[in-house]
Amino acid sequence: MYKKGEISYEPLPLPDRVQKPDAEALQAVEAFRDYMRKRHSVRDYSGRPVPREIITACIEAAVTAPSGANHQPWHFVAIANPEMKATIRAAAEEEEREFYAGGAGDEWLAALEPIGTGVSKPHLTKAPWLIVVFAQRYGLTEDNQRYKNYYVPESVGIATGMLITAIHQAGLVCLEHTPNPMKFLPELCGRPAHEKAVMIIPVGWPAEDATVPAAAKRKKPMDEVMSVFD
Repeated sequence: MYKKGEISYEPLPLPDRVQKPDAEALQAVEAFRDYMRKRHSVRDYSGRPVPREIITACIEAAVTAPSGANHQPWHFVAIANPEMKATIRAAAEEEEREFYAGGAGDEWLAALEPIGTGVSKPHLTKAPWLIVVFAQRYGLTEDNQRYKNYYVPESVGIATGMLITAIHQAGLVCLEHTPNPMKFLPELCGRPAHEKAVMIIPVGWPAEDATVPAAAKRKKPMDEVMSVFD
């Protein structure tokens, strides 16, 4: 984390060692891979509440992510308040109406057709929690002086991925919701003007009748997403 006046490098011995023998490492990562294959983006939520402590622990995992110059240019707002969730849903659905009425091109709408999305966003009020992810365009020192943040989209993207992984580790489901624009969110969430909302993540337990689009289970084969040079 950036602190004004701290400009010298101080090495520390590696604080934690979690390394394993090769065979044990392969077994562990294959088990993790198989568990991650059970992760699904879900729009259908149960009304079952989720304890705040679980959400906090998920965010605590997310903020261990690496970031450009260790500036940690993110903020996560966890919302269970029904009125706030209703306000977010109303604003998001207003944007979606414009999107589906012509704001998006035909190609984009055709790409979304197999996913089954539409104007109505009941998950934004049904899910017990919404986590709004904010990216900080720049930082502020304790005396309100600006400093530059580096690799902000990359850093926030890594932290968000770790948050989604932590949510799955807890046995919960979530959805990556990105209405655009989301200019109302900083004020609603009490965040400063230099923070930009980049994602709303509904989090909860899946409904008994939850479904996912069949198209979402089609993944590219490994030879299309991985190259190896031994």
